[in-house]
Amino acid sequence: MGVELGKIFESALNNSLFRNKGVLQVRYTPESIPHRDNQIKSIAAILASTLRGERPSNLFVYGKTGTGKTLSVQYVRDQLIKKAETLGVEVRFEYLNCKLKKVADTEYRILAALISQLGGEVPTTGLPTDKVWSKFIELVDKKKQLIVFIFDEIDHAVKKMSDGFLYSLTRLNQELDLAQISLIGISNEVTFLENIDPRVRSSLGEEEFVFHPYNAIQLQDILKGRCLEAFKDGVVVDGVVAKCAAYAAREHGDARRALDLLRIAGELSERDGKKKIEEEYIDLANLKIERDKILDIVEGEPKQFQLVLFSIIRLARDKRMDKFFTGDVYNYYQDICARVKADVLTQRRISDILAEIDMLGLINAKVVSKGRHGRTREIKLSIPNNLYDKVEAILVDSLGL
Repeated sequence: MGVELGKIFESALNNSLFRNKGVLQVRYTPESIPHRDNQIKSIAAILASTLRGERPSNLFVYGKTGTGKTLSVQYVRDQLIKKAETLGVEVRFEYLNCKLKKVADTEYRILAALISQLGGEVPTTGLPTDKVWSKFIELVDKKKQLIVFIFDEIDHAVKKMSDGFLYSLTRLNQELDLAQISLIGISNEVTFLENIDPRVRSSLGEEEFVFHPYNAIQLQDILKGRCLEAFKDGVVVDGVVAKCAAYAAREHGDARRALDLLRIAGELSERDGKKKIEEEYIDLANLKIERDKILDIVEGEPKQFQLVLFSIIRLARDKRMDKFFTGDVYNYYQDICARVKADVLTQRRISDILAEIDMLGLINAKVVSKGRHGRTREIKLSIPNNLYDKVEAILVDSLGL
């Protein structure tokens, strides 16, 4: 076995198809961002006032995943900081991804994360929230400064809490004596602002930009540029980039999806000892991404969502039921809640969660009429059979079963 592993390691060292794999990863910021010139210029025009020490308008940027929102904001931020350094001007940006589990759960945790970034410290739990707010204000207002807070995937935080946190932030300048703050919100939900309190919307969305999905031609331009940096010469076969772009265009013009497809196709080709990336490996990469996406969804959803999904899986496996109804799920769900000592939600709320699970493609829930007994959902599990065990293991671990 040791000899065989040695050959695998040696092959990985000598047969790499990549020149720089990092070019295809999310955290990479390219020197230029194709097809986003207008948005970048508009964002820069709004933030440019920071170079004069003036507070820029709050900015809200939204659009589908992989449309260049975060990349464009971070690009402008980086260029602005470079310019500020040449002018001897202090400009401070603080970035926070609200989707991170340890951040988005509560207002307390978001404030604790921001306090940590500002050089302070509070316990992860235990203090009254008003005390944490006081600590945050103290750190912000300790000197004359302008801070721009960037909240990425801000919709996740608001879903878990409420929009009251945003409202408090937008009104904070009224309480500051020395400092000023400005906010940039980034959301994957194009309707996000329509669903929050009008007072918050008027304060947060002083300036708004929509990032529309890339089309297949634009995606090809993006991928061609990254391929030149990411892969060795002659590795990517003709047709691979076009196929990646076509897959991603179907996924709402998601450039991130296209880059992931290229990277994973390269990794799979490399493991098979191939010298080039053929089109078939884009299909294999797509299957792998779909599998991984399901597992990420299951792992990242709230406890009640997981309880309902676990009930559905157990009904399908233990009861050997091909299809079942909302009432079946609710009865099983109540039993599971008793086992893990979780609060039992109403059947109407469980029906809403079933609709969410259906929307994510984990089940197929069809509304059917039961005559005078009203309507219910006929449910079929849509998770691929080869993922049952992995999904169930995630749920068992998360729920403490």
